[in-house]
Amino acid sequence: MDNLIDMMDEDSKKQIEEEISGLKFTKNFRSPTAEEWYVFLPGYKDIVTGGAAGKTIIHYNLYDTKHFFINTTIIFDDPALHKADLHSLVYAVSDEIVNRLVGYADTLLSVHSGENSYNAEYKQ
Repeated sequence: MDNLIDMMDEDSKKQIEEEISGLKFTKNFRSPTAEEWYVFLPGYKDIVTGGAAGKTIIHYNLYDTKHFFINTTIIFDDPALHKADLHSLVYAVSDEIVNRLVGYADTLLSVHSGENSYNAEYKQ
């Protein structure tokens, strides 16, 4: 694939690697059909509380014993993560959150992060 051009600069790549390597979670709530996790990133935090940079809510839609679907919502509270120039970081961190907490099961993802908000669907 000699025609591929990597448009991400080295500083952005390094920042993404540092945030993902420092990514931590704390489970805040669990019910039979949902979980809520606080998301901690080394370079970002909730500016009001000084705590988690965001939260992830995983809601399991259980139709019967054979079929289920997962709705995952990620909300980033640090306003710095709402700026368009950090879209690659928000996308990479969100993808890693889905990987670690949901494991790429069939899920609908909704990311709330200001200008970086988006929806995605993961199908196994």
